[in-house]
Amino acid sequence: MMRPPANPAASREARGLLAFLHAISGRFTIAGQHDFLGSGAAFQRQVAAVSGRSPLLWGSDLSFACTGEDANRYQHCGPGNLSIPGEPFRVLDIDLDPLRRQLVDEAIAQHRSGRVVTLMWHHLFPSESDAGPGRNLWMMQRRPERSTWRELTTPGTRMHRLWREQIERCVVPHLARLREARVPVLWRPYHEMNGIWFWWCGQAGPGGIAALWRQMYELLTLRHGLDNLLWVWNANAPRAIPGDEAFDYASYYPGGDVVDVLASDVYHDDWRQSHHDLLLELADGRPLAIGECGQAPTPAILAEQARWTWFMPWGNLGLKLNPPEKLRALYADPRVLCHGDVGRDGLGAWWLAKTIPSA
Repeated sequence: MMRPPANPAASREARGLLAFLHAISGRFTIAGQHDFLGSGAAFQRQVAAVSGRSPLLWGSDLSFACTGEDANRYQHCGPGNLSIPGEPFRVLDIDLDPLRRQLVDEAIAQHRSGRVVTLMWHHLFPSESDAGPGRNLWMMQRRPERSTWRELTTPGTRMHRLWREQIERCVVPHLARLREARVPVLWRPYHEMNGIWFWWCGQAGPGGIAALWRQMYELLTLRHGLDNLLWVWNANAPRAIPGDEAFDYASYYPGGDVVDVLASDVYHDDWRQSHHDLLLELADGRPLAIGECGQAPTPAILAEQARWTWFMPWGNLGLKLNPPEKLRALYADPRVLCHGDVGRDGLGAWWLAKTIPSA
């Protein structure tokens, strides 16, 4: 049974995209590729050149600017002032707004070319500016105390006001442009919240990240009318690596009434069946996705973990960790949907250009 959008006022295009995800669930998996705020669609083009087929899903990040002498420590997060991970930072004093406008232009172009768009937001702690040291994002053992978290999630407090103002300055204008262009967006904020690295990580229970998620949902949906968003709750695959733990999914889940898609980030080539099956149980009929990965899944993995509706290698890792022959075999697999395999009609409904096999 198809689940309706979390937002009852979801746009026709958002509803069409959600219906498409439901239609392919268990049958096909969309090939995706992440690009950084400053890279446009460069990695998408590189993967297409190697694999022979172009990803159907394009992802990017509203991001932040990383400053300070240790900026290179945080380049894996894809700050807006980084050109390519592994290279020196171009500049440490940067205005992100023009880059975000370019990102929106790229997202509109990607949508009009027939691709699916997913966006995220690496951002500094709300009391900080849009640019600053990476340690204000990647906080590890410096994550907010419970008292700070309560202030953050309590309307009327200074910290909550700063959180709201940060979103309304850095996110709302750009997502609103996409709404006006009728671009549906798979919006995946606060990703990997069940890990221990970002400032929003490790806050379990109803008063933890679940509360902040609900407040963002209400702010963007009810206050700002961003009805083009589908809400992707994107945890990390649980793991017990010392100093790099990710805990169970359920303790961080805000509830199905504010979630459209459930996703997991799978790194270290850790394709345990439980990562898929436990998320499937929590989803209660909602689509699943691989929000990010380093090593891409193989056709055999997709056959076993059949409910993933998309996968998305992270930026430069798509080519760094996946040999050309692996990418060619994956993109040639009949289960994998690439650009050109689907089309759209003028109402935002998606259709398959090839036959959907029996589930």
